[in-house]
Amino acid sequence: MADRVFTNCEVRPRPGSGETARAVAVTGDRIAAVGDPDEIAPASAERVDCGGGVLLPGFVDAHTHLDVVGRRAVEADLGGADGPDDCVHRLLAADDGDGWLLGFGYDEGEWGGRRLRAADLDAASTERPVAAFREDLHTVSVNHAALDRLDLPESGVEREDGAPTGVLVEEAAEAVLDAVAPDREQTREYLLAAQEVALAEGVTAVHDMVRRSHAPRVYRDLDLSGDLALRVRLNYWRDHLDAVREVGLSTNHGSERVRTGAIKTFVDGALGSSTARLREPYSDGGDEDVGEWRLPPAELRELVAEVADADLQLAAHAIGDAAVEVVLETVADAAGDDAAAARHRVEHAEVLTGDLVERLADSDLVVSAQPNFHRWAAPDGLYADRLGDRRVETNRFRDLLDAGATLAFGSDCMPLGPLYGIERAVTAPGPGQRLTVGEAVRAYTHGGAVAGFDEDRLGTVEPGKLADFAVLAESPWAVGDDAIADVDVTLTVSGGEVVFDDRP
Repeated sequence: MADRVFTNCEVRPRPGSGETARAVAVTGDRIAAVGDPDEIAPASAERVDCGGGVLLPGFVDAHTHLDVVGRRAVEADLGGADGPDDCVHRLLAADDGDGWLLGFGYDEGEWGGRRLRAADLDAASTERPVAAFREDLHTVSVNHAALDRLDLPESGVEREDGAPTGVLVEEAAEAVLDAVAPDREQTREYLLAAQEVALAEGVTAVHDMVRRSHAPRVYRDLDLSGDLALRVRLNYWRDHLDAVREVGLSTNHGSERVRTGAIKTFVDGALGSSTARLREPYSDGGDEDVGEWRLPPAELRELVAEVADADLQLAAHAIGDAAVEVVLETVADAAGDDAAAARHRVEHAEVLTGDLVERLADSDLVVSAQPNFHRWAAPDGLYADRLGDRRVETNRFRDLLDAGATLAFGSDCMPLGPLYGIERAVTAPGPGQRLTVGEAVRAYTHGGAVAGFDEDRLGTVEPGKLADFAVLAESPWAVGDDAIADVDVTLTVSGGEVVFDDRP
């Protein structure tokens, strides 16, 4: 018998199918029935009025970094800053007078200029170290005090006339991340702050990419104490592989709230830092400028074999077309007949030239992509700068779906916001990139569930599945395509419990 029924709503049980209902009945943490409110629950069941909103499956963010989301909430949030002066103003506003002064999420594309430099950040402080992380985390800008303090590698330090500019990429950027790594208590603060952000966006499950972090322990502590409202899949970096194997973990081990996911690796870098590995040179670089390998193909081949042998899933970051091609070839060769069961993933897959779409569709790889990256696809945007005419061959979601690929959406916390990503997918500039509302919502719900082996318990609103869903104030199918990101989430439910409530 149902304990609770969510009424006064338009239910979209399987987004994209066109099917609708009027209520959802819940028993314990599971969906008991979907249909007419007077038929699916007894009069004694608690009624939750959804205010006439649209009830969808809870969003599954298939690629994010919740500690970074939390840092943006707690430290200086540089997202949307309109220039270096604005970044400095935000850093000073967040100044607590102790230790590193940190900001996260700047994008120089917002002001059509260069990346932040030490000379810019010296305006925030000349004594305390200052670090401003670009949105993709592949680039960090620091002031001169930080340059004096850091022990930086030779690689990844931008120089001008032999002197460092304060712009650090890839390995050098990772050195800064290591230097400012939070302790366990600070990690707990960040993750709780990030959870509030996620729940307010209708996100009920995340695939979190964790590395040299207290996050796995903190998530499990929050789970045990009853303070974790999200469902978390921990995708460990490849330098965790030995530890994961030693303690006997494999993909899908865990509780209802915290489970082991994939082993994550970088194959290449990012377009913002011109380190994504391309088949042809960057349009704004030299003839030999094709990016870099973060993990050379031979080492990737060894990693895939080790991951498969340990009954683990692989999540391979590959942005450039050359990197995507190597992932395709390596997984096919090394994983063999077990590839389909393993559901190995290619993360981002931004540049898909030539036959890569068809090859991805023919493979067993899940394409874990970020629709919000279409923000850089305009004729005068980052993709045009880096790729020229190849910008139309980025994030080809329409082509991927039409070819039969498995597509899962995530945010990479740029920003964390499914409705923002859905709007970007629906309004993408090219026909080979653009999805319908239903297709985009499905990739952000059922697609993420499939990427995490969770389609039997998440991703749709059906009897027997976990009662995880979001209620929107308006229908993304009814508002204009350019207004989807502005739709408010009014209710988020996890395991049948209301965990975010912003109803009027």
